[in-house]
Amino acid sequence: MKRRTWRLSSAFVLLFCSGGYAGDENIKPALNSLNLDEYKSRVETLASDEFMGRAPATQGEEKTIRYLAEQFKAIGLKPGNGAGYFQDVPMVKITADPASFRFAVSGNGQALILKFADDFVAGTSRLEETINVRCSDFIFAGYGIVAPEYDWNDYAGLDVKGKTVFVLVNDPGFATGDNALFTGKAMTYYGRWTYKFEEAARQGAAGVVIIHETEPAGYPYDVVRNGWSGPQFQLDKDGSDMPVCSFQGWVTQESARKIFALSGLDYEKETATAARRGFKAVDLGLKINLSFRNAVEHTLSHNVVALWPGSDLAGEYVIYMAHWDHFGVNEARPGDKIFNGAVDNATGTAALLQLAEAFTRLPQRQRRSILFVAVTGEEQGLLGSAFYAGHPLFPLNKTAGAINMDAFNIFGKMKDITVVGFGMSELDDLAGEIIQRYGRYVVPDPTPEKGGYFRSDHFSLAKAGLPSLYISKGVDSVEHGRQWGLDQAEKWTREHYHQPSDEYRPDLWNFEGMMDDLKIYFEVGYALSMTGKFPNWREGTPYKAARDEMMGRK
Repeated sequence: MKRRTWRLSSAFVLLFCSGGYAGDENIKPALNSLNLDEYKSRVETLASDEFMGRAPATQGEEKTIRYLAEQFKAIGLKPGNGAGYFQDVPMVKITADPASFRFAVSGNGQALILKFADDFVAGTSRLEETINVRCSDFIFAGYGIVAPEYDWNDYAGLDVKGKTVFVLVNDPGFATGDNALFTGKAMTYYGRWTYKFEEAARQGAAGVVIIHETEPAGYPYDVVRNGWSGPQFQLDKDGSDMPVCSFQGWVTQESARKIFALSGLDYEKETATAARRGFKAVDLGLKINLSFRNAVEHTLSHNVVALWPGSDLAGEYVIYMAHWDHFGVNEARPGDKIFNGAVDNATGTAALLQLAEAFTRLPQRQRRSILFVAVTGEEQGLLGSAFYAGHPLFPLNKTAGAINMDAFNIFGKMKDITVVGFGMSELDDLAGEIIQRYGRYVVPDPTPEKGGYFRSDHFSLAKAGLPSLYISKGVDSVEHGRQWGLDQAEKWTREHYHQPSDEYRPDLWNFEGMMDDLKIYFEVGYALSMTGKFPNWREGTPYKAARDEMMGRK
């Protein structure tokens, strides 16, 4: 999709906010019920060691989902799945034995042995106990992208069947800053690691290895290492014939330099060439040997779903969504072994409970039903939300939209608030009008090069066609300014994102910004629940066709 500049549509705002919006008097008791102490207590509970890092298919999951169901029931919400609060999500759990990894790259009479975790990580989506790729040709395929709409094909004229492709993260526009390449600095889905794996499999590659670079990836290598050092989950696809490589993985930039040097090539020169039109894949003249052993287990995880029925439009729905899962416990780590996931995403999961309670305090019940969905497997690739999108408990063509909450602001009051993917759907108009009434201003993602739009659960619903809103934290601090806010966010990502140090820290967190954002989340969902209109995607977005089809629009 080409980059666009979006403006709020006053006509659409009036459509939503006139006639049917019950007004301040009706929502005042609900807003007043957003109790900070109660919210803190819920975040602390979810992020406690007792919940064991909330990994899917563990005792930590059992504790988490039971707690959420009990909380929803105590608040007064109905089960969202018939008689129960749980939606089964069939998964496959693949656990590689770290000691079994053997990864060697050889050529020109030399061999480079890479060490698991320190130099590379790898895994497989195949349900096989042993992975053994022998003497596979190593091909540098640039960014590993086939994008006809951008006139780009890194695999043009290339046969990679049985070979291993070596690719860069992000896409060429980021590397060059050229707005004529893809969307410039803003990452497209072609830049995501998930796409790189999918495309390599479609091309028939035996394996795919991504070169990790911190800036284009959007996070340090430790995030990759932590995410790939334990069990890997995927949806149980019941024999789906979707192609998958024998293995996929990452190497550090330092290791990549050594591999290029082994081939007699200059890393900087080759990677710079890959960002230019006309790039041709390079056979590195090297062979890969990689093997490891897996334990494969079919298991179940669960989305937790609760319903607050509406009044005259009870058969239509608004979704609030947040992921409850994190990375669990890694016994192989020295020191702290528990990934508590306090910011990411105990804060968003606790917000589901606070908002649910707020809706029960409305003197006059909202028109549409409100569905609260705490999804599993976000950290494993948006699995729970993808499963819900494919198996919705309530029809998507009767669902007005979804609001996703992932990792709240811990740095205090902000002048702005971020709408990730701002301008893509008419939901943004509704959110923008409410945000402005709170005296704040809307900004698009301040770091679009990190691909945030593709990294949280709203994306699963968007791909299915449902207009989905991802309101994220602002960065323009009331007290310290915008640059300070950007610096704090970057520092937190560098030091705590997907690390055991993401713990509940009431001594360091400033909760005022969280409560400000909670009020906005509530009002946006409430306003959407009060209208009889269904928002749509903007022309030119890749999700509009699916929405039009489900709604019977031409």
